[in-house]
Amino acid sequence: MTMLPWMDPGAENFPPSSRALDEPNGLIAAGGDLSVRQLLAAYRRGIFPWYSEGQPILWWTPSPRLVLFPEQLHISRSLAKVLRQKTFRVTCDTAFETVMGLCAEPRPGQDGTWISEEMIAAYSRLHAAGHAHSVEVWLDGELAGGLYGVAIGSVFYGESMFSRASNASKVAFVHLISALGRTGFHMIDCQVYTQHLASLGAVEIPRTEFERRLPSPAAEPLPWPATLISQTPFEASIRD
Repeated sequence: MTMLPWMDPGAENFPPSSRALDEPNGLIAAGGDLSVRQLLAAYRRGIFPWYSEGQPILWWTPSPRLVLFPEQLHISRSLAKVLRQKTFRVTCDTAFETVMGLCAEPRPGQDGTWISEEMIAAYSRLHAAGHAHSVEVWLDGELAGGLYGVAIGSVFYGESMFSRASNASKVAFVHLISALGRTGFHMIDCQVYTQHLASLGAVEIPRTEFERRLPSPAAEPLPWPATLISQTPFEASIRD
């Protein structure tokens, strides 16, 4: 039986990704905590936490990795029509904890969620420290969709999204990617494959290539484009 390395609280010395398991794909360590220090150390290595209630904290770096390069964002004709109609109002960082709470609601076919109260508290601390961000999509004054994630250097690490109205999460995603591309962000980490994200232009790449594209630990953070996110998305490729 392979023994997982056990992380001390606050430790930054994650094992090299070569030690990640093939099954389950990308599991690399357990333990530690969800302090701002340890979360930032993990994300800088392309590692993220994902675990269920009652489990120790589990840390992951899967391969292949689903990513989106802003210049490869695809907008279908039907989604482009929704964007032009401006049915939704889009904001940034105005309801972070609420977005996380709505992302935590069980999806059809799911019994529970990995976004626990502990996770919400931890990422709210990251948000207060300026590293985690949310995008909110409003319809008639109510939250209709949104997403949240972590920004480090020129990479945005997407965590989760939700939708209570048709196309709402896609509108949030397109507004985000358009603004990030115009600000100099070069890659959005989508973690693992979903058809939803692939339809927007996300592609799988090997872990080695993903790590090669990560910013250096000394890289300066880019300005967060909150104002741009709320504006009309920049022209992107449209496909049938």
